[in-house]
Amino acid sequence: MSQRSLIIPITRMIVVLGFIALAVFFYYQYYDGADWSEIEDDLSEVVINTDSLIQANADSLKTLYELDNFYPISEEDQLVEHRFYSLSYSEKDEQAKWVAYKLDKEQVNSHVAERTDDFRADPKVNTGSAALRDYRGSGYDRGHLCPAGDMDFSRLAMSESFFLSNMSPQHRSFNRGIWKELEEQTRDWVRANKELYIVTGPVLRKREREKIGENNVTVPRSYYKVLLDLSEPEQKAIAFVIPNARQTKRLEDFAITIDQLEEMTAIDFFPSLPDKQERILESSINPYRWIYNEERYQMRLSKWNYQ
Repeated sequence: MSQRSLIIPITRMIVVLGFIALAVFFYYQYYDGADWSEIEDDLSEVVINTDSLIQANADSLKTLYELDNFYPISEEDQLVEHRFYSLSYSEKDEQAKWVAYKLDKEQVNSHVAERTDDFRADPKVNTGSAALRDYRGSGYDRGHLCPAGDMDFSRLAMSESFFLSNMSPQHRSFNRGIWKELEEQTRDWVRANKELYIVTGPVLRKREREKIGENNVTVPRSYYKVLLDLSEPEQKAIAFVIPNARQTKRLEDFAITIDQLEEMTAIDFFPSLPDKQERILESSINPYRWIYNEERYQMRLSKWNYQ
C-alpha cells in the first residue's frame, strides 16, 4: 500500500470527527443549555482523539518503510544485522546470499568518512565468516556487496562495510570495471529519486563453482543488484545480473525484471509489499525511468576495465 493510499482514509476520519465536534457544539448550545466549558471539554476530547489517530497512522507509515520490512526471503541462512545494512549469510558459500540497505539523497551527498580498508572477520556470524587468508594469493578481489562508497556518510558505516561477510570473490576487471560503474550509477539514481532500497548479492545456484581458501569460499559466476524506488509519484524497480568477468556491453544490457531474478536465485526480494504493488513493480521495467551516464560507460571501456 502506498503512502498516499494510507493518507486518504486518515483524511476521511478527520472529516468525520470534525462533524461530530460540530454536532456536539450545536447540541449543547441550542438544546441542552450547557455552558461553554462543557462544550470545550467535548471538543478537546475530539481533538485529542484526532491527534492520536494521526500519530498512530504516522507510526504505521514509518513502520511500513523500515528496512526490515524489505528483507528478502531465502533458504535458511543466518540473518546478520549491522547498524547500516543487513545480510543473510550462507555458511556453505562463506559469503552473504544477499545484503540489504536503504540509501537516501542526504547520505549520498555527505562525504565525512575516508575509506578504512579494515578488512576483518564478521563477529556476528555464528559459524565464523571468511578470513583474509582465503583471498590472499587467490587472484580475486575482495569485492564489496554493500559498497564502501555508499557508506562514506558515517565512520561507523564505512568501517562496517569492510566485514568479510560483505565480501565476495570478484575478478579484478569486473570489480574495478562494470561493478564500479553500477555502484556509481546507483548513487546517481539515489540523488535523482530521493532514496532507494538496495539488495545486492552473488548468484549461488546449481552447477559446481570454483572455491578459494581454507574456508572454501565460493567464486560466483555472476552478481545481481536490485533497486526499489517507493517515492511518489513514480514508483519503480529494476534488477541487474552481470557475469563475474570484464564486460564491454552497456549496463542497461544487463537489466532484467525482479521476477526473472527471483527465478534465477530462489530469493523472494520484497515479500512485504502489498500483492498488487509487488506484481506491478517486479514484473516489468521501464528503461526510460533509469537514465545512464554515457561518460562513465566510456571511462569503463577506456580505463577501468584494465586497471
